[in-house]
Amino acid sequence: MSQRILPFFIMLIAFMSAAQVRADQYADAADLFRNTAAANPFFEHSYGYAIFPTVGKGGFILAGGYGRGRVFVAGDPVGDTTLTQASVGFQIGGQAYTQIIFFQDERAFREFARGGFEFGGQVNATVIVANVQATASTAGSSAGASGGIKDVEAASAGYYKGMAVFLIATGGLMFEASVGGQKFKYRPIAQGLESG
Repeated sequence: MSQRILPFFIMLIAFMSAAQVRADQYADAADLFRNTAAANPFFEHSYGYAIFPTVGKGGFILAGGYGRGRVFVAGDPVGDTTLTQASVGFQIGGQAYTQIIFFQDERAFREFARGGFEFGGQVNATVIVANVQATASTAGSSAGASGGIKDVEAASAGYYKGMAVFLIATGGLMFEASVGGQKFKYRPIAQGLESG
């Protein structure tokens, strides 16, 4: 049964992520995180960040994920990146989310940008669920009774090996929220040229 379902989810992920991301989608996605208590302070104190407006993920036991992103340093775009993920375990369904990775310093940025970067299983992501005003991380969860994403209670978030990861669920339902095993490819943007 799962052999018939998996190709459907892989096609769905490819369809969701195939379209080129417009430049204003990066700004809109960053604004989503700026409007949260958990992620907002990182914009001021980080060296830079990678933003993925839409990451699609789906599967039944075996899952795959894909997203296109852009990397910013000091507010300027410096590179494009792609995210891929494959995982095995209890998971069913499909989901879409927006993801941001903050770089604490230049060392963390260079580690990400050197190519072939991958998150290990110990990376802690803070998940911000706008619709139910709750936050969760791979280490625990908390909830708040508030009116919108701006008022979401902040989970205990911080840097791990120079990086901090936040997710905002934007659609679908999947019983698994892990960034472990995510792999990234990075391509610098040519000086003075921005791909769109």
